[in-house]
Formats: sequence, structure tokens, C-alpha cells
Amino acid sequence: MEKNTVNILLVEDNEVDVMDVKRTFKQAKVSNNIYVARDGIEALEKLRNDDVPSPRVVLMDINMPRLDGIECLQEIRKDKKLRGTVVFILTTSSADNDKIRAYEQNVAGYIVKKESGNSFLEVVTMLDRYWSIVELPCS
Repeated sequence: MEKNTVNILLVEDNEVDVMDVKRTFKQAKVSNNIYVARDGIEALEKLRNDDVPSPRVVLMDINMPRLDGIECLQEIRKDKKLRGTVVFILTTSSADNDKIRAYEQNVAGYIVKKESGNSFLEVVTMLDRYWSIVELPCS
């Protein structure tokens, strides 16, 4: 089976978390391109301008300045061009309200960073396996 080449948009305002995610991808030998947006506004700009080529998957934090992850997700779902974008929430929030709001916007999954702890490598491996199996649209 040929592995899909998927571009990753990591939407994260914390530089340490960005470095941790990149390090874990490298450790898991996941070589997908990782693009970074520091908040929801920058993420929408990158997606709307096709700065992140398709097929793509978004890993998005919730707690960010200017436009938080849930608000960004709502904008993605309203946008005819972007509404089919695969989005995983990757956050420190384990609040049920945040989970409910995210799943109401059809996220592919909700991952709590602290709870994944040492198993974050397993999370990255799962994500890599996910996009190697599923068929993602190229536009």
C-alpha cells in the first residue's frame, strides 16, 4: 500500500509545544511536512491561501490568542473550500464543554496533551497510520 503524502498544519502558540511535536514526529520517523500557525487567524490565512498544500491534516490547540481553536474550527466549517478539512484537537484542556464544542464541529479526534504524556509517541504513530490508510481529498 502506497503511503499518502499528507501535509500537517500545527496550530499552536506555545513554542515549546511546537518543538515537542516536531521532535516526536522525528522520533517516530514521520517525515510529513509540518507547517506552523501561531493562532487561529494565521491558520485560516495559511489554509485559505493554500500555503499548506493538500492533502492536509490540521492539529489544533484550543487555547490561543486572537482566535482560539474552537472559533477557528467554526470558521473552517463555514468556509465552503475548507469545511472538509480533517482537524484533530491537540490541547491541554480536558473540559467536557471543550470536547463537546469540538465534536459538534466534526473534529476527527480530541487529544489531551497532558494525558498523552509519554504516550505522545503512540499518538503520533496513530496519526501517521491514520493518514496512511484513509483517502483524503487533494483539493
